[in-house]
Amino acid sequence: MEQQPRPSPGRRLREAWTAGALQVPGVFNPLVARLAERSGFQAVYLSGAALSASAGVPDVGLLTLTEFADAARAITRATTLPLLCDADTGFGEALNTERTVQLFEEARAAGLHLEDQQLPKRCGHLTGKQLVEPAVMAAKIRAAVAARSDPSFVLIARTDARSVNGFDDAVRRAKLYLDAGADAIFPEALETEEEFATFVRKVQAPLLANMTEFGRSPNLDFSTLASMGYRIVLYPVTALRVALRAAQETLDTIRQQGHQRDCLSRMLPRSELYDLLGYRDYEQRDQAYFQ
Repeated sequence: MEQQPRPSPGRRLREAWTAGALQVPGVFNPLVARLAERSGFQAVYLSGAALSASAGVPDVGLLTLTEFADAARAITRATTLPLLCDADTGFGEALNTERTVQLFEEARAAGLHLEDQQLPKRCGHLTGKQLVEPAVMAAKIRAAVAARSDPSFVLIARTDARSVNGFDDAVRRAKLYLDAGADAIFPEALETEEEFATFVRKVQAPLLANMTEFGRSPNLDFSTLASMGYRIVLYPVTALRVALRAAQETLDTIRQQGHQRDCLSRMLPRSELYDLLGYRDYEQRDQAYFQ
């Protein structure tokens, strides 16, 4: 019996959110993506903020398209989960956005989101953001739609208008971006639980909620957002923030005490790390080649 080809990453992401709301954690390297898969998540996310921080720079649009695409490719090689990617402002204008979509598709990502900020962009929960005109963002979305080779590749339009022009402009822009061909909408930095609920009522489309920490939005329960109607709930930098605090405390301990013995209980043991890496499979294949 001929084996049926596996659905594309974009198709699998769409089927997952159609079946029910998704918790989607940010993964800042391939190994964390594999941990997320083992934990039972159905999709993972590559955050521009986390990728920038991992490179030691702020989230102000300093990294390039190829750096993002390379990071996406490394993650999709390590996990079978569909990967949603932050694509900032599309790395340029409409024609640049075409290439952005092409490179993320080549990296086997399931989809990406574009935002309507001007460069230099800012973290969505900081002040100082400036927006492009809605027509400029709509042109990028049309370019993205035209550029994708897989019609299931997911294109999400993020609007940062709530923090700049107010809630009503965010709703207006969301509807315009849907008309331009966006598959879903990401309203960034909504400020109250009521705003999250109202946005669902006003914008009839698959919606994404960003549950980042220390920002403008309240940290709402997944069940609350799912019951409102959000299909994707992101936790973009959570794992990175926890990992950084653990690394900081461990380094301080080593420096102050001269040993790491008190940290052993908080470490992933060698056996579990090797299991996560598939070390035995590599070893067995290596031995088989010499038979």
